[in-house]
Amino acid sequence: MRHSLVIVGAGPRGTGLIERIAANAPELYDGSGLDLHLVDPHPPGAGRIWREAQSPLLWMNSHAEDVTMFTDETVEMEGPVRPGPTLHEWAGIDGRTFADRQLQGAYLRWVHEQAVAALPPSVSVHHHPRRALRVSGAREGRQQVWLEGRPRPLLADLVVLSLGHLDAELDEEQRDLAAYARTHGLVHLPPDFTADSDLSALAPGEPVLVRGFGLAFVDLMALLTEGRGGRYDGDTYVPSGREPVLLVGSRRGVPYHSKIGYDWTGERPPLPRFLGPAEIDGLLARPEGFDFRRDVWPLVEKELGFAHYHRLFTVHPERTAMSWTDFEEKYAAADGPSERETLAASAVPDPRDRLDLARLDRPLQGVRYATHEEFQDGLREYVEADLSRRHDSRYSPDLAVFLGLLSVYGQLVRLGDIGGWWHGFFSYLASGPPGPRLRQLLALSRAGVLRFVGADMEVRADDGVFRASSPTVPGHSVQARALVEARLPEPTVRRALDPLLRELYAEGAAESPDGLLRVDRADGRLLDRSGRPHPRRFALGPYTDGRTPGAFTRPRTGGPAFRQNDATARAALRFLGELAVRAAA
Repeated sequence: MRHSLVIVGAGPRGTGLIERIAANAPELYDGSGLDLHLVDPHPPGAGRIWREAQSPLLWMNSHAEDVTMFTDETVEMEGPVRPGPTLHEWAGIDGRTFADRQLQGAYLRWVHEQAVAALPPSVSVHHHPRRALRVSGAREGRQQVWLEGRPRPLLADLVVLSLGHLDAELDEEQRDLAAYARTHGLVHLPPDFTADSDLSALAPGEPVLVRGFGLAFVDLMALLTEGRGGRYDGDTYVPSGREPVLLVGSRRGVPYHSKIGYDWTGERPPLPRFLGPAEIDGLLARPEGFDFRRDVWPLVEKELGFAHYHRLFTVHPERTAMSWTDFEEKYAAADGPSERETLAASAVPDPRDRLDLARLDRPLQGVRYATHEEFQDGLREYVEADLSRRHDSRYSPDLAVFLGLLSVYGQLVRLGDIGGWWHGFFSYLASGPPGPRLRQLLALSRAGVLRFVGADMEVRADDGVFRASSPTVPGHSVQARALVEARLPEPTVRRALDPLLRELYAEGAAESPDGLLRVDRADGRLLDRSGRPHPRRFALGPYTDGRTPGAFTRPRTGGPAFRQNDATARAALRFLGELAVRAAA
């Protein structure tokens, strides 16, 4: 009898798992044969989010040279390194290009084909372009994976869920807003992957409230402007007349920070320094557990500050008033943020050279403007200053902080679900839009197609319309007959529309405090509510409490997603190998 492995979700994460299965199989699996079933209604490799069949106006938010699907020697894993080309090497384009998602989809399709071709001859791959509805079966027996439109299940010795981003049912506020919209003939678009949203109801020239200022908003901006026939003439936007007027705000009230526009040179900060494996081991060993703000965030702050000041003192010593040796010694001994701030003030004369994470996170905190028009000017100045700084290598400590964020995230993955705030902070600071997108935003603002609402944006439904206001401009409000929630749905297990996840939860799969699917840190096995790992079910991806930073890995940064894929692949192959030995006996 041939053994069977079912992977539900054949996008980038599923493809990465296949690559690791191929890399590890010669060592760990010499069975008589294996059927590898891929279950996904979308194309293998690209999946839903990166499928080639979407608008060429939608870009990646990473440089092509910073996108890879292949391991290197910086990845701490048991399996062998199998190097391969980055996106820019494969496509033959400039490494600083922000490729469109169509090109990335083609790259992912090629990576998938290469991974499948590298599997041992005894492994047969079967793609099922359907949705998986549920998984059943006893813990110690073969699993049944039931597919939409098929009366019989796939039989599986092991099942790996690599579902990617999930749709979700509306929360209470969203349900109320949707009901209000239906009653009053308004338009309400809930959180969604922007490329899948029906934007046709957003009428030309009409105001549209947009809640969310991250990457989903950037996609929306592109589709409703250039996507409707507008064009850019240098720094000027030439409207087509078919655009709505976008009234955008969010909790922070500002767009995500621009991607950094220069290359790294010289020595990298020696990370980890204050938040490494030993510190994570200590946190995990606490019998009373840990609190992120009290116990983890101080270590994160110190680590990011170390990365920042290491770069400043070693590359720009003329902007410091102390030797790096003295500063590092005092920084390491400093007890708490106030002592570090006092040290930085004495050693770094220019405040612009000091790291202020609170100010970076909430730049409009406590800021007030007298009029709506003054705020438009003020936020344009803020965006222009951010663009200027993020493209000026004199401020290369910003890039060191980015590297620090990658290092920190790689460590924090071991802690499991530490709350959504950290993930949002990381994305805002490290995973923002390409600089050209923010230049387009400025052009749209000057053209009056886009207007800023402010921080802590409050949306109300009354008098037959949607209204929005912000303390950034006291006493001012805007109104519209359309509201777009420009963000992805929250990947919670209980609210996921995916029937397979809901069934798993109903059967006893554990969830984290933030509603993520709990998995074993060692190999990705699903945990039940008593903490037992399931011997035959695994999960990888952003809906689990082992989620990793970003969609793709930057070369030579250790890639925690690669480490997870390798661990899951090796655990699966060992299990299947043991089954093969027992069957032969």
